[in-house]
Amino acid sequence: MLGTVADTEDVLQDVWLSWEARSHGAPIEHPRAYLVRVAINAAIARQDAVKRRRETYIGPWLPEPVDAEAVPDGAAHLLRIESVSLALMVVLESLTPAERAVFVLGEVFGYGHGEIAAILDRTPASVRQTAHRARSHVRARRPRHRVDPAVHREVTERFMDAVAGGDIDALLGLMAPDVTLTCDGGGLGPAAGPRPLHGADRIAALLVNRTFRRSQGLEVDFRPLNGSPSALMLRDGRVVGVLMLDLDAGGDTVAAVYAVTNPEKLTGLR
Repeated sequence: MLGTVADTEDVLQDVWLSWEARSHGAPIEHPRAYLVRVAINAAIARQDAVKRRRETYIGPWLPEPVDAEAVPDGAAHLLRIESVSLALMVVLESLTPAERAVFVLGEVFGYGHGEIAAILDRTPASVRQTAHRARSHVRARRPRHRVDPAVHREVTERFMDAVAGGDIDALLGLMAPDVTLTCDGGGLGPAAGPRPLHGADRIAALLVNRTFRRSQGLEVDFRPLNGSPSALMLRDGRVVGVLMLDLDAGGDTVAAVYAVTNPEKLTGLR
């Protein structure tokens, strides 16, 4: 809903305080429903503050990388991992707070229109229309497809090998012609510019010129973040950058490159 750990923790604190205040009175008949209602409405209310903060943010903004291995195993694990993929979360940023809430409750957690209507104090018909708009928007910008994790990992490793080796031809062979690079440095870390960069030629040239060279004391580690194999750049054991690739439906061509170098978004990664 919010894209950052800090905002999420603030909402959870609000939920806890609300629960504490209510728990000393009459018993809550449906605790889960109560907690979801408080959490989702607190997240919606926080969107205004988040939006104001983004207006002064330096350069492109990306959701905070999350360590997928920290999420428990099981069916719920798979559901959550798919729902926090960076590519999907980037698309969700373009929805209104209400559309995002309806999409998350319906598509991620499986709530029906009537249940969502009760949570958001809306009519089922209104929720149905909002859900349709949100799904259509997401599917138009993010067609649903699954890429084999092993293939995704292989492409990510080949991509980073090409970057480290300054191999422009190899990079061009991996990227779609209309690939996009979005780099979030937040004014605190290296970035590709004030706006996303488009085109395989421009992106390959930029990456080769600003390559993450191991000779500069950088090491590269590969592990899942936001549900996808990712490359972590480390210096002296500290994560200084994260790179994630969004692959096309075929699973062998890079459709988008996301890089996070803002140190404030990397503190939760070890």
